[in-house]
Amino acid sequence: MQDPQEFYKTQEFVFQKAAATLKKQSSVFSLARFFTFLAIVLGVYLFFGNGLAMVLTVVVGLVLFIFLVLKQSEIQQEYALKNKLLSINKTEIKVLKRDYLALDDGSEFVNPNHPYSYDIDLFGRGSFFQYCNRTATVEGKNELFSQLTLSKILNVEEKQLGIKELSEKPKWRQHFSAVASLVKVEHSAKEIAKWIHNYTAVFPKFLKHLPTVFSIISLGLIVLLILQIVPEVILLFWLLTGLVFSGVYLKKVNELYKKTGYAKDTFKQYYKLLNEIENATFSSEILKSKQQEIKTETEKASVIFKKYSRLLDALDQRNNVIIAIFGNGLFLRDLSQVYKIEQWIESYKGNVEKWFNVIAFFDAQNSLANFAFNHPKFTYPEISTKNNVIKAEKLGHTLLNPVNRIDNDFNIENQQFFIVTGANMAGKSTFLRTVSLSIIMANMGLPVCAKKFEYSPIKLITSMRTSDSLADDESYFFSELKRLKFIVDEIKTDNYFIILDEILKGTNSTDKAKGSKKFVQKLVASNSTGIIATHDLSLCEVEKELPQIKNYYFDAEIINDELNFDYQLKNGVCKNMNASFLLKKMEII
Repeated sequence: MQDPQEFYKTQEFVFQKAAATLKKQSSVFSLARFFTFLAIVLGVYLFFGNGLAMVLTVVVGLVLFIFLVLKQSEIQQEYALKNKLLSINKTEIKVLKRDYLALDDGSEFVNPNHPYSYDIDLFGRGSFFQYCNRTATVEGKNELFSQLTLSKILNVEEKQLGIKELSEKPKWRQHFSAVASLVKVEHSAKEIAKWIHNYTAVFPKFLKHLPTVFSIISLGLIVLLILQIVPEVILLFWLLTGLVFSGVYLKKVNELYKKTGYAKDTFKQYYKLLNEIENATFSSEILKSKQQEIKTETEKASVIFKKYSRLLDALDQRNNVIIAIFGNGLFLRDLSQVYKIEQWIESYKGNVEKWFNVIAFFDAQNSLANFAFNHPKFTYPEISTKNNVIKAEKLGHTLLNPVNRIDNDFNIENQQFFIVTGANMAGKSTFLRTVSLSIIMANMGLPVCAKKFEYSPIKLITSMRTSDSLADDESYFFSELKRLKFIVDEIKTDNYFIILDEILKGTNSTDKAKGSKKFVQKLVASNSTGIIATHDLSLCEVEKELPQIKNYYFDAEIINDELNFDYQLKNGVCKNMNASFLLKKMEII
């Protein structure tokens, strides 16, 4: 078992050293470029009047200068990659120390109407998403959001194997994320895939061969001009003919150029990511099946994407005045490029979205695998073959520091309901969120914060944090009723683990006691399973009437005029409440 902190520190040292070396190399090549330029100028000055020597000096100097430019560009790209990898490892070292609040918190995904995400703080500051998310693409981020919120309970063991395998490839994962992070895109892959899928060709078929024929004639005229067989006016006329013909389609070319401009950076980024996926070796079925989706009978998807990226880069060069005039006038360059782009779209429009989705999947899986790698002491849930919905040993909340975290054993069977009472701040809400998050993590295939965790895959639904709505003219009580109605409707058609925190808070004590008791009876009659936390001790009397109900509590003790909590789940009903003590202690009363 690899120690995460040791791995990250080693990688940090390696990439810090590599980045420093590359920075020095870049400076050397930059200096070499400068002296090469000076040498060309000096050579022209010294050999001025000697045509052959001057031409040789310029040609050799330019070849060397271009080589140095290309080499320095490679070094700078490698430097950017190593710097990103260095940043990734520094981030992970911070996260292991629970310093993660500067990361993306996914606050745009906060949804009070979701079946559970709002109640258990899946998104927002200090959330599980903020702690777990390492996606580098917009699509990967959305895929991670979907996995967290769709609560899919099928193929859990396959998901586990995929996450386990990727967690054991930390270098591959980091390289994938670094490559993805180096290219910033302004338009989503989903938007681009939709445009490509709906695109209809607008250029005529004869453009397939016309630019080639036109170019051959142009080259022939240039040769004839050099041999002084034809006058310059003939070539000039031919140049104007090409410009006029290109001008006929200028509007359509501009429209396509504008649309493809949105996709240029995306394809530049994604062909590299496809290449990473294609060249990896996977053994788990879920990863192999995704890898198989980007295979074609002829070429690799990465090669196909790279060709399209180069076509877009080539079309982008039309902004160069020399290429715009002579490229179009003599070789119909724009028409040649747009025809090739349309042919690419026509050939692969049915595959683009699927290939984008594969990249998004691996980007999201990287986050999950990174989480698993960071928590080697967490356990992968075992699928229960018994009547247990959850049977856990030493279950704790993932986001709590292990130094201070108090774990609990927890065992609940199918169609059981636990009523949990306890003093204020004794740990009821934290326990509810612990159980909730463990179910979501288990359903995703993640290891959970427990010594042992056996469960039957089940969907989650909660009501823990209801608020009134001035915009919708709703009272707190009516908002809560709507939530409870939503739960009742959902459990009619599907099996859920239900978690409720202090139901019917918005009404008086008598009403609350009666209503809560009837609602609990209805839940039990629906054959559901779950936990209800409450301060209403009268609700605990239901245990005497219904064998499915079990009472548990979190206790608080006053020792030496100080409030003490052990945060341990115990059988029975809480007898020690602390509201009056706290009011006095804080000198409120």
